[in-house]
Amino acid sequence: MKPELKHVLQPDNRRSAGPWGKAQALIAVLITLVMVVAAGCSDNGEPAKTPVAEKGDVTLVIGAYSVVKDVFADLLPEFKKEWKERTGQTVVFQESYEASGTQARSIIGGFEADVTLLAMEGDMDKIEKAGMITHDWKAAGAEGMVTRSIAVLGTRAGNPLGIQDWTDLTKPGVKVLYPNPKTSGGAQWDINAIYGAGLKESERRSGKPDPEYAKRFLASVHENVESLDKSGRASMAAFEYGVGDVIVTYENELLARIRQGIDYNIVIPEDTILIENPAALIDRNVDKHGSREVAEAFIEFLHGEKAQMLFMDYGFRPVNEKVMAMAGERFTEPKGLFDIHYLGGWDEVRSRLYSPRGVWYQVLAGI
Repeated sequence: MKPELKHVLQPDNRRSAGPWGKAQALIAVLITLVMVVAAGCSDNGEPAKTPVAEKGDVTLVIGAYSVVKDVFADLLPEFKKEWKERTGQTVVFQESYEASGTQARSIIGGFEADVTLLAMEGDMDKIEKAGMITHDWKAAGAEGMVTRSIAVLGTRAGNPLGIQDWTDLTKPGVKVLYPNPKTSGGAQWDINAIYGAGLKESERRSGKPDPEYAKRFLASVHENVESLDKSGRASMAAFEYGVGDVIVTYENELLARIRQGIDYNIVIPEDTILIENPAALIDRNVDKHGSREVAEAFIEFLHGEKAQMLFMDYGFRPVNEKVMAMAGERFTEPKGLFDIHYLGGWDEVRSRLYSPRGVWYQVLAGI
């Protein structure tokens, strides 16, 4: 409702009607008009770019990797409801979704996220090494992980090219998509999966993993890559737009699309990697904002049954054992499933594959 102006326009009988009184009346009119305009702006239905908490409420700043944006649209309101019932406070969320590596660099560079959920432990380690995480974030359930998935192959409806395994991605004319590992944690999982599958195959052939064979195998797949997008979500968007024949991606990305009615085929390679995604509060920021209590509660919520059920609805493999037991036969476990430890752990993977002279950059350079 617009403010009444009549009292402002009528000078107070106790004041002089001279120039100073007129000036005061004019100033009051201008102030009131500004209030009217401000009221009109707040009523136009456009949300502010940065939500601001009301007095007595609490703000929680979320910095997450892009793939969880859809499930968070359902998950955050559930936590908001629980927190309100528990404390009487209303949580106002500030949300940022980026490629995992980009998000980690942003937080280190000054983005004051209270909580982060990233694509991989390696990105969380960077934030910890920057001195921003000081608690043992792996002490939370499932060693700090809140979701799991596997690297799979997505094809067009009916799998027209008959893709069955990684080796089919090396065939002439097959156009492959995966994102850029420089910015995307999802891309690193994809490349880790392909490289690891090469190690597995060489182990079957010779009795031990052969890094050179794995490198050649990765290079043969990369020769057919159409583009390197910024994030897993951007790569998925390109595939949906019609780019490429096969996408290397998270299983949950394809399951979520199929749930929405999009007709894709999921091909689960015999040898593929178990993807694990961590979440943690950022000590430096929660202490600065006074948001530690709500941030800790949110991390606990992510591990709980309600959040894990929501994650599962969006195609993630739960880390909560009780919820995973409810999944029944929803998820297939590949015969040759391996985890990051098969590749030596994240420190070894960063050094061997993604250092300036590592396998990935050798593959890019064709050496």
